[in-house]
Amino acid sequence: MTFHLDAFEGPLDLLLHLISKNKVSIYDIPIAEICEQYMEVLEDARRMDMEVAGDFIAMAAQLIYIKSKMLLPVYEEEEEDDPRLQLVEMLLEYQRIKEMTPYFRQQTELGRDIYVKQPELLDRNVPVEYHHSVEDLLRAARAILEKAQQRVPPSANAFKGIVGREPVPVDGKITMILRRFLRSARLRFLQLFEGAKNRSEIVATFLAVLELSKTHRLMIEGEGEDVELYLTDKEAADEGT
Repeated sequence: MTFHLDAFEGPLDLLLHLISKNKVSIYDIPIAEICEQYMEVLEDARRMDMEVAGDFIAMAAQLIYIKSKMLLPVYEEEEEDDPRLQLVEMLLEYQRIKEMTPYFRQQTELGRDIYVKQPELLDRNVPVEYHHSVEDLLRAARAILEKAQQRVPPSANAFKGIVGREPVPVDGKITMILRRFLRSARLRFLQLFEGAKNRSEIVATFLAVLELSKTHRLMIEGEGEDVELYLTDKEAADEGT
């Protein structure tokens, strides 16, 4: 398969394409295989009399250098960094920049078709006249003070009964539901909420039903107000005792 260099913005773009094509991790690049495919692309370009940019050739030299480093024996007493590390960092940085390119392109297009009227120059020689009395200024000051008072946050008493209650644990509601199945094989969904004292208890009951259904310990049948619940395993009810 022939790849045209015009389709790639640079050697890093070509390398990312080969890594994606071979479905390998960017952190564990098979240098020998990728280097061979990279050189095939450059060779195909030469056969088609295409001009190969110098940065593509420089990357080819770097790949060959990394390949030769990886072929050398590694001794236990010698601690060397992975010769691919610098290449991986370059690819990751290029990948981040490439992913941000559409965003910056979109930002440059914002306001492209918006035309703003230029401000008009004021004639500074014309005197400015004010037609307001002291009473007008007092009324404006009172209006500002009234608006400022309206922005003051409400007192803690305004939230009494809304926040501050202890949340109802979902685990406790799961146990309660399982215990109710000891007395009945099927339960109506709406019956579970009878006697609920607050919203927190209602929410905990609903989440308990979802959790039991998610773990396949409880089945739900019916529609609307006729929804009924039943256990898939009788032993589940014994767990709640």
